[in-house]
Amino acid sequence: MKDFKQIIAKSIAEVVNIDEKRLESYIEIPRNANNGDYAFPCFQLAKELKKAPTIIANDIKEKLHRDETTIEKIEVVGGYLNFYIKQVQMIEEVLKQIDVQEEYGKSKIGQGKNVVIDYSAPNIAKPFHIGHLRSTVIGGALYNIYKYLGYNTIGINHLGDYGTQFGKLIEGYKLWGKEYNIEEDPINELTKIYIRINQVCKEDPTVLEQCRKNFKLLEDGDTYCTEIWEKFRSLSLKEFQKVYDLLGSHFDSWNGEAFYSDKMPEIIDILEKTGKLIESQGAKIIDLEDKGINTPCIIQKSNGSTTYATRDLAAILYRARTYDFDKALYVVSYEQTLHFKQVFEVAKLLGLDEKYTKGLKHVPFGMVSLPTGKMSTREGNIVKLEDLLNESMARAKEIIKEKNPELEKDEVAKKVGVGAVIFNDLSNSRIKDEVFDWGQILNFQGETGPYVQYTYVRTNSVIEKAGYMPTITEIKFDKLLDKSSKNIIRLIYNFENILIQVTEKEEPSILSRYLIDLAKAFSNFYNDNKILVEDKDVENARVYLTYAVGKVLKTGAKLLGIEMPNKM
Repeated sequence: MKDFKQIIAKSIAEVVNIDEKRLESYIEIPRNANNGDYAFPCFQLAKELKKAPTIIANDIKEKLHRDETTIEKIEVVGGYLNFYIKQVQMIEEVLKQIDVQEEYGKSKIGQGKNVVIDYSAPNIAKPFHIGHLRSTVIGGALYNIYKYLGYNTIGINHLGDYGTQFGKLIEGYKLWGKEYNIEEDPINELTKIYIRINQVCKEDPTVLEQCRKNFKLLEDGDTYCTEIWEKFRSLSLKEFQKVYDLLGSHFDSWNGEAFYSDKMPEIIDILEKTGKLIESQGAKIIDLEDKGINTPCIIQKSNGSTTYATRDLAAILYRARTYDFDKALYVVSYEQTLHFKQVFEVAKLLGLDEKYTKGLKHVPFGMVSLPTGKMSTREGNIVKLEDLLNESMARAKEIIKEKNPELEKDEVAKKVGVGAVIFNDLSNSRIKDEVFDWGQILNFQGETGPYVQYTYVRTNSVIEKAGYMPTITEIKFDKLLDKSSKNIIRLIYNFENILIQVTEKEEPSILSRYLIDLAKAFSNFYNDNKILVEDKDVENARVYLTYAVGKVLKTGAKLLGIEMPNKM
């Protein structure tokens, strides 16, 4: 497909003698189509060319060689150069590409590049609650989109299967294990033990000290502690898989924190050789004040056990060696911002190639809280993700029963209920905090997942009513020059660029917003134009455009982890 942005950048580069790629990065797509299909902001060059943006814009317009087969006209508005693409050509480019490309918008832009994405990472022996939903669906969407753009993508579920909490659970199990039916209901029963032992630890410091000793024994390979830990891990993973199956989540590696237990001595050894690892109150730390970080990074506690930071450093070293990554993304809440600042800074001391340390990136997201406040496993006030998804599917089933009693409800309810939850999470900027609200998640009106799914179903219904699908050779592209058709074409043309923007900002909400815009654009088109008409040329063009919308909506939703029902 013709890259109009590239064509424009090349023609400007010939006038101003500035790198074409750089110029291309400045080109914008105006929200309002009246301002053209592309806009070049000349203020970006004002300092360099020592001229006012309006003068630059007029100079470029005057000297620029316009490709008349592609560019209809160029206008100067303020300091902007607005480019209008020949509409019939754009319509032809888009629909021919829809015809030949089975997976529209798929690209090889990432070929030869490796991206590691660390996401989900629930804690073993704790409930998989709605606080884990964000990491799971944001990471899952990024995984799908990077892969679609040709990157070699590795999804890692860095399970929280190590740390002092296991010392606590081991102690609780030793004290009261026989009172709980762990085999039958592992997560709930282990949670009860965890809440109970935490309460005892608050009241009795000697018990807390014993819990810490248990974890040290686990690190040292104690048989009893290891056996209990393995049991907790195996039972937990079985429970987590139920949620992953509902969400359609996929991971290439399940190496959690424990996987790095035998790799941490090397980290301590490397850091000791740098002379930067110093002792402080019996612990071993890296002082980072000279890097503008006031809190030191603790590498080894005073009792000899390791920390999250040590394990993350071991993971960085392992992933660099194993996956040779260009980017390593950590989809973890913004509460861990300081932790990752420390770890990424200390990683520079591991003797790794600068390529790896530059590729490390924390992708933070806001917290999910209940209307009553923040969730805590210790306090026992959480909403389990499996319960949430089941409730969403049940509510979706009730709505579908009212709307379409003839439908096979269970399968549709699953797609709509789970899709509503995922889309709700991905529809706003990831950094925003989210108050969990049933009403919002299951609102089937407005800018929601079910609205996008319903629009897709409507495109299917139109094609079904038409009773045929025209071939691309039957399409007269000039029959789609009305405003609502052109708006759809413009959006579909921009699909691959939207996916690239997601990876540049690690922000799946860019795709969610795009799908809402496309669904709304189709709704306007549907209201403005009768699709099934006597004029066969008009009907063919409108039916084919309807098919194109459905194809892109389905592809975009799938990349977010949402399945489309055929009817609803």
